[in-house]
Amino acid sequence: MANSGFQLLGYFLALGGWVGIIASTALPQWKQSSYAGDAIITAVGLYEGLWMSCASQSTGQVQCKLYDSLLALDVHIQTSRALMVVSVLLGFIGVVISVVGMKCTRVGDNNPVTKGRVAVSGGALFLLAGLCTLTAVSWYATLVTQEFFNPNTPVNARYEFGPALFVGWASASLIMLGGSFLCCTCPEGERHSTQQPYRAGPASASASAAAREQIIKVPAPMRGDPGL
Repeated sequence: MANSGFQLLGYFLALGGWVGIIASTALPQWKQSSYAGDAIITAVGLYEGLWMSCASQSTGQVQCKLYDSLLALDVHIQTSRALMVVSVLLGFIGVVISVVGMKCTRVGDNNPVTKGRVAVSGGALFLLAGLCTLTAVSWYATLVTQEFFNPNTPVNARYEFGPALFVGWASASLIMLGGSFLCCTCPEGERHSTQQPYRAGPASASASAAAREQIIKVPAPMRGDPGL
C-alpha cells in the first residue's frame, strides 16, 4: 500500500509539472523589458517568447504578433522550441505509460513484475522531459543575462527574465521529482515474491534416496576369542 501511494504521489507531481511545461511553452513572457538602472520607463512594455512577441500598453491593451519566419529566428529560440516540444511529447507518453504501470490501476495485474517495469519506464520519460525543459529554460536565461550585461546593448533595449522562465524551472523540478518517485518503485520485491518454491526433481530425489541408503555399518564384536 505504501509503494502504491508513493507511485500515486510521483504521478501527480509529474502530471502537474507536465501541465506547467505546456504553460511555459505557450506563454510569451520568456523575456520582458527591463526598467532597472537609468532605463527610461515608457508606456509600452515589450515581451518575447518562443512563438510571438507582444507589446503591452499602459492602458492594459496587449498586442501580439507571431514570428513571421522560422528560419530567420535566432538559434537559441529554435533550439528552445524543439526542446520544449520534445519535453511535452515525452511528458504525454510518460503520463500514459505511468497510468498503465501503477499498482492502483487494473491493467496488467496478472504480471506485476512487468507492470512495475512499465511504471519505472514512465518515470524515466518524466526525467527526460524535465531535463529537456531545464536545458531550454536555463540556456535561454543565460543568453538573456549575457545580453543584459553586455555594454554594447542599449539601456532601453535590455531585457530581463520573464514569468515563463520561472514557470519552466518550477515545472521541470516537479516533473523530475515525480519521475524520481516513480523510478524508485523498482519491482525487486515483486520479483522475489513471484519466484516459485524449490521442488526436488527426479534426479535430486534419487540422489537423496541414495544418500539415505549409505549408512555407516558398525562391525559386530568378534566372538571366538581363544581366552573364552
